[in-house]
Formats: sequence, structure tokens, C-alpha cells
Amino acid sequence: MLYIMRHGRTDWNNRNKLQGQTDIPLNEEGREMARRAGEEYSDIPFDICFCSPLVRARETAELVLQNRNVPIVYDERLKEIKFGIYEGIENSFSIPDCPVNRFFFHPEEYLEAVEGGESTPELMARTGAFLKECVEPLLAKGKNILIVGHGAMNLSIVCQVKNLPVEEFWKQSIENCKLFRLL
Repeated sequence: MLYIMRHGRTDWNNRNKLQGQTDIPLNEEGREMARRAGEEYSDIPFDICFCSPLVRARETAELVLQNRNVPIVYDERLKEIKFGIYEGIENSFSIPDCPVNRFFFHPEEYLEAVEGGESTPELMARTGAFLKECVEPLLAKGKNILIVGHGAMNLSIVCQVKNLPVEEFWKQSIENCKLFRLL
């Protein structure tokens, strides 16, 4: 089985700031969410956890799997999408013509990233390579896999596993610290 989880809450989540690959830790609410998720999903026999190396995902994975003998493997390809020069801005939806908003409203049209950022095809390519190289071989062996990551990164995996068009990128939602079963 393949499961995916989004990290717990951060102060930047609470302030509607674009985090992207800026390395923001969980806040206390986020840590508590991860601890509760660890209790709630303690009966699922994960064989391995793949995790973004960003601290908010690492903390989440470590708290969810606390006291369990589940290896956590960090992979750069599981980082959140890069928002470049727009990382850290608050309430991007209130900024007229903010180019990053195209990703949120029309991800299929976000073909050229902002300065220092990453486009939808670039995000899909790196997570697709991760799926092919790391996940598919383990699924073929019947392993239970947990991926702990981020909102957009997780949805790029959902789209690829479910063969959804990019236009449907945001139709799924993965709440913080809630387990989403993909396969």
C-alpha cells in the first residue's frame, strides 16, 4: 500500500505565507497534530517512510513514527515546489497579477516558473522520477510505504499515481497530518 501525509502546521501556514522550500519548522500545534497522527495510525504496519528533508516534514515523520522501527529515508525530490522570489509573501491571492497564483488556479498553465522557482512540469518530473525509482519497486514487493511531504508536492504524486490530468491537481486535498491512502 502507498500512503501519503502532509506535514503538521507551521507559523507560516497560519499566516498564509508561501513556504515553498524555505525551511520552516512545525509550531506546537503542528507537533501535537503529528503526535496524534502517530497514535491514530499506529496500527498501520509501514515498512518504510520516504520523507522530504525540510524540517517541517522531518519533524512530522519522526513524531508520527516515534517508538516504531520504521526507517525514514530523506529524498530531495520530495521537497515542496519552489516559489523562488515569492517564498515568504503573505496572502498571495490578495496581490493582483501575482504570477505564482497561476500555479494555484491553473497549474496546467504554470509552465514557466518565477525567478528562482519551479514550474508544474518540473515538479511533476522530479516526483515522477522518485515514484519510478523508489516507490514502484517496493510496491511490487508488497511493501507498505508512507510518504511525508508537502501540499503541492504530495498532490503531484497523487495526480501521477491516479493518472489525473494536471487540470485536476487541486481537486484532491490532503489535510495536515491526515493519512491519504493512494493504492
